[in-house]
Amino acid sequence: MVDAGKKGTIYQSVLPASDSFIRRHIGPGPQEQAAMLQELGLQSIEELIDLSVPENIRINHQLNLQEPYDERKLSLRIQKIAEENRIFRSYIGMGYADCVVPKCIRRGLFENAGWITQYTPYQPEISQGRLESLLNYQTMVSDLTGLPMANSSLLDEGTAAAEAMSLCFRDKHKNKFLVDEQCHPQTIAVVKTRARLREWKLTYLLFRYYFDFTGGDVAGVLIQYPDTNGAVYDIEQLIQKIHENGALAVCATDLLALTLLKPPGEFGADICIGNSQRFGVPLGYGGPHAAFFATRADMARLIPGRVIGVSKDTENNPAFRLALQTREQHIRRAKATSNICTAQALLANMSAMYAVYHGPKGLKEIATRVHNAALLLAEGLLRAGHQIPVEPFFDTVKVICNMHIRRNSTEIMKRATKCKLNFRKFDETTVSVTLDETVDENDLNDLLWVFGLYYNVETLSRKIEAEGRKVISDVVGGRFERASPYLQHPVFNTYHTETDIVRYMKHLENKDLSLVHSMIPLGSCTMKLNGSTELEPSSMPEFSELHPFIPSEQAQGYRTLFKELETDLCEITGFDNVCFQPNSGAQGEYTGLRTIKQYYEYHGQGHRNVCLIPKSAHGTNPASATMAGLKVEEVAVDQKTGYIDMLDLKKKAEKFKDTLISFMVTYPSTYGIFEENIREMCDLIHDFGGQVYMDGANMNAQVGICRPGDFGADVSHLNLHKTFCIPHGGGGPGMGPIGVKRHLTPFLPTHPITPPATEGELHPFGVISSSAWGSSAILPISWAYIKLMGRKGLKHASEIAILNANYMAKRLSKYYNLQFTGENGYVAHEFILDVTPFKSVKIEAIDIAKRLQDYGFHAPTMSWPVVGALMIEPTECESKMEMDRYCDALIQIRQEIMNIEEGKMDPVVNPLKMAPHTQQIVSSSNWNRPYSREQAVYPAPWLRYKKFWPSCARVNDEYGDRNLVCTCPPMDSYESKAPEVIADKAKMTA
Repeated sequence: MVDAGKKGTIYQSVLPASDSFIRRHIGPGPQEQAAMLQELGLQSIEELIDLSVPENIRINHQLNLQEPYDERKLSLRIQKIAEENRIFRSYIGMGYADCVVPKCIRRGLFENAGWITQYTPYQPEISQGRLESLLNYQTMVSDLTGLPMANSSLLDEGTAAAEAMSLCFRDKHKNKFLVDEQCHPQTIAVVKTRARLREWKLTYLLFRYYFDFTGGDVAGVLIQYPDTNGAVYDIEQLIQKIHENGALAVCATDLLALTLLKPPGEFGADICIGNSQRFGVPLGYGGPHAAFFATRADMARLIPGRVIGVSKDTENNPAFRLALQTREQHIRRAKATSNICTAQALLANMSAMYAVYHGPKGLKEIATRVHNAALLLAEGLLRAGHQIPVEPFFDTVKVICNMHIRRNSTEIMKRATKCKLNFRKFDETTVSVTLDETVDENDLNDLLWVFGLYYNVETLSRKIEAEGRKVISDVVGGRFERASPYLQHPVFNTYHTETDIVRYMKHLENKDLSLVHSMIPLGSCTMKLNGSTELEPSSMPEFSELHPFIPSEQAQGYRTLFKELETDLCEITGFDNVCFQPNSGAQGEYTGLRTIKQYYEYHGQGHRNVCLIPKSAHGTNPASATMAGLKVEEVAVDQKTGYIDMLDLKKKAEKFKDTLISFMVTYPSTYGIFEENIREMCDLIHDFGGQVYMDGANMNAQVGICRPGDFGADVSHLNLHKTFCIPHGGGGPGMGPIGVKRHLTPFLPTHPITPPATEGELHPFGVISSSAWGSSAILPISWAYIKLMGRKGLKHASEIAILNANYMAKRLSKYYNLQFTGENGYVAHEFILDVTPFKSVKIEAIDIAKRLQDYGFHAPTMSWPVVGALMIEPTECESKMEMDRYCDALIQIRQEIMNIEEGKMDPVVNPLKMAPHTQQIVSSSNWNRPYSREQAVYPAPWLRYKKFWPSCARVNDEYGDRNLVCTCPPMDSYESKAPEVIADKAKMTA
């Protein structure tokens, strides 16, 4: 018997498992697979792969991965890895603070498949629940910052600061940006990296009282309030000076502090950014957390990311929608001002629900308690002979240690380690301590002992009282006290018991279609099973309660997991190293291109700046290239075959041979086919001295079958929230790590606090994210997926993804025009249906999408990459029964279109144009439509026992764009049918 512990060996157990994760992950069983193959006229899956995937890129060996774990074994294994992490009490601060995650929110939202498996709310009628919650988030941010317009989250605080800098340049058309050196160091690092290649003057790091505006070329200034040292200072005069010099004031801030402090908006700040993590989201070793971004109303259309707005539906009822859709940026492609493609919707919803649960009074009580703990600690430190150089403060006490009593910072840190405490150390004399809502008297006693005060808080309090003094305070210094109200909307003043908050969360969840209801076959988005065993580690305290800047020896479990995941991903992809810092796919694109750019600059070829991108590419590709300082040149795509035009590629590569830096290509292509000449394309680019960047969005069709690193890619990002099972979260979180070949490894990003432990000489281009490993807490999900599937399971998943797509394509091709296929007539893991012929009867892709909601389904990807088309991807997780239901729905819809074509159905008032149909519509006593109520809501037999109801009728996008309302309207307006009143009231309260 071969040793099962050795990688790559095969172990035949005498007690084989009675069940396996693989069987539960992959939808079609053997009989269903046989039936689908028969429909395709094939004998085996191997035959299908031979006909769909080019032979010259297929690997002829098994991946060198372990045999699959069963779920019990995996749980034991991850627990052992988790135990390698050491949970200290972390008082490091720097934008991260421990918090109490209400158990009801953890269980009812964070661990609830009904909340974590939705897609981005591009179909608002079946997304009203999370849209309402995200509107709550925007209102929370707007109220606390004192600015009227907020988006629905960004990736992290550093990214938000960089986006704010970009907005300043766009608005002011100047080329210098100033940064206060008292901002968090990781934020400064991300901003510096972003500025370096955009023809902007290198970010200046200046103490706030010495900002130099003499050149008249300053677009904006970034300050922090309270600053990274904990100082609360008067920013009003500073902001006035910024405005007098024609610049915008960007303020990084802390939402909890703003429950006590006068908000930046009231001081005149133009933009506020920060991290909402301490509002009920675990530390998670750096993420995922929802950053926030708020600004003035007149800058609303410059705001990056997603914004939720209030509109109305066709019944004149209020309805929520994405008001300024990210895809507007993607349409602009190389002219885009941002490459933001995702948000942190799940974490924003957690923070919003935390604010709803506690309400304004509860939040203020939490903040007051934190501040008072800091005041008590400071008093004790002074009595121990130390100095407090920064006052006033909110939660962070900076300490100059008393050297004369042998309490220098090194000694303090040693004593802290004995008590399992982490502080922020500045130098040999100075540390800081940031307190949070979890701190109690025992914690304060430990802190006082560490700093050499040998009596406890109770004794300290008695001594203070005996002196006739009062340390406890409700405000942070009188002149900074907040006077304005916040969170006055009823939603923040109603659900303060667990019964109420659970019912509210369930009420919102019931409005959203997710994978718990039906398949979501979005082409290019890969909505697949997120297994419970895979998700389990993200809730474990050993992973969720670690501060991102703890000493590395306290995070050895994470390091073990990172290393194993990197090794497995390298084996799967054919790359040599993986960088986990990018925390979205688009951020991975930017990171990969910056890595390539740094490589050429190091080798004296910094003049190379032309990036060739096919016209069919994801919209973020050209946007990311532009952000990376590259010049985008489009490559033609044959609209008949879907193949990249090789002649045009050769022509462009020859034309720009001296400046060519990269070729960005998606494989399989965005048209859902394996292009036969991908090797030739890669070789061509290399011959002209460029690098190949492969967009990894479609990796779900390659795992175990072919490897990008083998057939020519130099770098690729991997959407872990697609192929590797991290949930989409209703619009985030995501992870977009990049794999690179060995020659690019030295040029990967670094981090100012926790630099990577890569061997050899390094030449990093800068910093991408606030945390060194991006959204670390969700990486165990992908690690678990790979371990549970093993080499055979992963390959089988890819094969079934291709089989499922071809089966659905074959069924539907009898009713719709199948747009593209490979040379042998087969597709990859997704396919495109052309619906433009239906324009003759004024039926558009959007009408089919809305009608699918009546069948209980989410629409496919609409009008991308081809206008007037639907792109469908079933994934390997869907059973034949579910795929047949979806096909039946589309076939029935085709019959409805035919009825319109043949004059049997009204061309204007028909089930497609009037879709979706709500309960309110069909139960109304006034039904005057020329089709029956039954046809409206029960067009298929299964709907009588399995019906998902859209919670509003078709949303009026045009009205929402004209009347931009992005905070909670008054509660009574939800019962009104006059959206104009809603808009007016909301504008007055914004």
